[in-house]
Amino acid sequence: MNLKCTARILAVLTMTVLPLAGQTAANMTPAEQRIAKEVRHELLMLPYFGVFDDISFKVQGYTVTLMGYVTRPVLKSDAGNVVKRVEGVERVDNQIQVLPPSTMDDGLRIRLFRAIYGYRRWKSMLWACKNRSELS
Repeated sequence: MNLKCTARILAVLTMTVLPLAGQTAANMTPAEQRIAKEVRHELLMLPYFGVFDDISFKVQGYTVTLMGYVTRPVLKSDAGNVVKRVEGVERVDNQIQVLPPSTMDDGLRIRLFRAIYGYRRWKSMLWACKNRSELS
């Protein structure tokens, strides 16, 4: 694969992980860094966390603030509960907002997901990258 194709694929994959990036480690104490690492892991392990959910968090001392939007109400409460159980967390400020349920929105989300991340699109992108690298 050439550098352009690799960069394009990495950019797309990075965009799927950014919602849980949290804050930078440069301005955090070692205790806050450990808490942030554990909070991120716990949030990623939530069973109903999907591509249409956007959860971010901020660690300030022993307080974790959860922010973002989710499509299922249970995800908001589950996120707050798992973060409360992280060692060192004394307080959780759950500011996550639940998007209103709508079958039209759900259908639109699914169509957009398939248009952006559909198998055929990935297959054609990888095929094009492979062919370009073979020609080089």
